[in-house]
Amino acid sequence: MTRELVIVESPAKARTISRILGAGYSVKASLGHVRDLPQKSLGISIENNFTPTYVVIPGRRKTVSELKKLASNAKAVYLATDPDREGEAIAWHLIEATRLDKGKATVHRLAFHEITKEAVTEAFHNPRTIDIRLVDAQQARRLLDRLVGYKLSPLLWRKVQRGLSAGRVQSAAVRLVVDREREISNFVVLEYWTIEAELTKKSSAKQEKFRATLAGLANGSKLQIASEKEARALEDELRRCIYSVNSVMRSDVPRQPSPPFITSTLQQEAARKLRFSPKRTMMIAQQLYEGISIGAE
Repeated sequence: MTRELVIVESPAKARTISRILGAGYSVKASLGHVRDLPQKSLGISIENNFTPTYVVIPGRRKTVSELKKLASNAKAVYLATDPDREGEAIAWHLIEATRLDKGKATVHRLAFHEITKEAVTEAFHNPRTIDIRLVDAQQARRLLDRLVGYKLSPLLWRKVQRGLSAGRVQSAAVRLVVDREREISNFVVLEYWTIEAELTKKSSAKQEKFRATLAGLANGSKLQIASEKEARALEDELRRCIYSVNSVMRSDVPRQPSPPFITSTLQQEAARKLRFSPKRTMMIAQQLYEGISIGAE
C-alpha cells in the first residue's frame, strides 16, 4: 500500500500542494479533463433524454492509466480539483474513468478556494462527496455547447463562410449585437435644444459664475424645445429675468467600496488599466491561484 494519493488539475497546482502536504502524500495532475464527448460524432442521444456518451480524451489515456495504477495501491484518494462546475466534473470523470468507486481506496472530495496551508489543511479535515448538482450543471453546459456548435456551425459553412463556428455564448452575444444594431438603424432622429445660463450674484465682488440648465417651465409643463427658433425665443425671454435661489438642499451621499472582482469585472479592469487581453488576465489569475514561489515560501 503506497502513500495517500491527491489528484489535482495542473502540474503547477500539484507542486504547490505537494510542498504543503509533505512526503506522506503523492500529488498528481490530471492535466485537466480526462473524458469528453467524442470528437467525430454528436455523442448525445437526444431521443434518450439527452444522454451523453463520454470517451477518454486521446491525449489523456496514459494519464488515466497511471492514475488508475496509483489509485489501486493507495489507501485513500483525494480529489482536489477546483471547487466550481468544471472542477467538480473533472473529479466525477476521474472516478468514472479510473473506476475509483470500484477499488479498495476510500475516495474523498476536497474543496478549497485558496492554495494556502490553512485552506488545504481545513479541506482535509472536512472532506465531502461529489456534488452531483454541480456535475449536472457542467454537463448541461457542455451538452449545450455541443448541440449548438455541432448543429449551427455546418449551417454557417454553407451560408456564410467555411471555418466559422457558432457557440452557446457567442451566438447569443451576436444576437444581442444584431438586435442593438437594428434598433440604431430604426432610430428616428428628433431635433431638440437645451438652454444653459451662466449666472452671477448681483452683490458679488468676485462675479463668480454659476451654471444652470433650464429644466422646466413655471407652469409645470414639460420642456420640449424642438427648434432653434423656439430656443432663441426662450433665450430672449430668460435674459430679461432676475433669478433667485429659493432653497438649498444638502445631503450625504454614501460611497460603497467596490465589490470583489468576478471574472468579467477582473477582465474589464485589466483591459482598461493594463491593456491585458482576457486570455492573459485569466492565465495570470490561474498562476496566482496555483501559487507563485516567493523566496523561501
